[in-house]
Amino acid sequence: MTGRIVIVGAGVAGATAAKTLRREGYSAEIVLLGAEDGLPYRRPMVSKEMLAGTADEPRALLESAESWAALHVDVRPATTVEGIDPDRAHVRLADRTEIGYDSLLLATGARPRQLCDPSRNIHTLRARADVAPLRAALYDTGSLLIIGAGLIGCEVAATARTLGIAVTVIHAGPTPLDRIAPPAIGEYYRKLHADNGVDLHPDVHLHHLVDTDEGVIATAADGRTWSAATALVAIGAIPNTDLATAAGLAVDNGILVDSHFRTSAPGIFAAGDAAARYDPATGTHHREEHWNSALTHGTAAAKSILGLPIPPTEAPWGWSIQYGLNLQFAGRIAPTDDLEVHGVLGTPDVTVYARRDDHLVGAIAIGRPADIRAARTEIRTVR
Repeated sequence: MTGRIVIVGAGVAGATAAKTLRREGYSAEIVLLGAEDGLPYRRPMVSKEMLAGTADEPRALLESAESWAALHVDVRPATTVEGIDPDRAHVRLADRTEIGYDSLLLATGARPRQLCDPSRNIHTLRARADVAPLRAALYDTGSLLIIGAGLIGCEVAATARTLGIAVTVIHAGPTPLDRIAPPAIGEYYRKLHADNGVDLHPDVHLHHLVDTDEGVIATAADGRTWSAATALVAIGAIPNTDLATAAGLAVDNGILVDSHFRTSAPGIFAAGDAAARYDPATGTHHREEHWNSALTHGTAAAKSILGLPIPPTEAPWGWSIQYGLNLQFAGRIAPTDDLEVHGVLGTPDVTVYARRDDHLVGAIAIGRPADIRAARTEIRTVR
């Protein structure tokens, strides 16, 4: 290949792809287009160190400006792509500039799900730009209502409590983290948050959320209400597929790609949170929303663009730091899986393994990173 590679999206998938292309010897032009201001950064820090005000700026960056220059990657922050022309192999920018490509990687990420129109006191948290308004609101008002007890909701609750903010969490599920954790682990985190002063309410079917002069008020279908001066909606993310859809690419809860990250259009690849990758083992497409999955996607997609063998499929995995405890998880745990406990439930020293048809399909651990490293290898082997 001798032509230009354009990468749309400067999150970890896009940035890792650019670095991998150089590492594999690709010497032609690489253009990395990012919608956000600033250089690519570590998004997991948004809900923890950045919100807490303890982030070290150089450490938050994936690479320094000098490193990107040394790699000869043309990084363009604050650049919006408005369209793709697959027939002409061009992308069109908001300023009407067109950039041709030999290969195109879509790493457009995802955006937070909304419950209502954005307002001054109702926030979401995904990008670095979301941090300052939320942090200022917390200090100005002193109270926070979080809708959703997934990873972002729980991490923000823990961070806000360290800042001395009064925190209430309402959650549609029976326990926190129920998308990744079995009930026993979720119950441990419910108690952990309660012990740290969080008022957490499970099984809440929210009817509406409204920003009033007296504060933000959430009303459940059964009539219960909760209020705070500031609210955070943390109920998951929606893949950014508008560009792909408008270009005629196949989309279904993500940009559909095969096992080598190729979309339905020749020369166009997709990776990261926006991509729904085909899994030959199940015959279905899966979309992952974890930082580590996006990183491995970026590496594999770059190799695929170059026609190189891609690494074996890795089990999705991630981590969360809450109140200083390290939670790690791998694979996918279903309610019907057989669970095997190592350590002691209800303590910060436990691993729960999930088996299906005698195969390891998932694991989650508190304070046992070595267990998760081993589980990731076994899960990948049996896929």
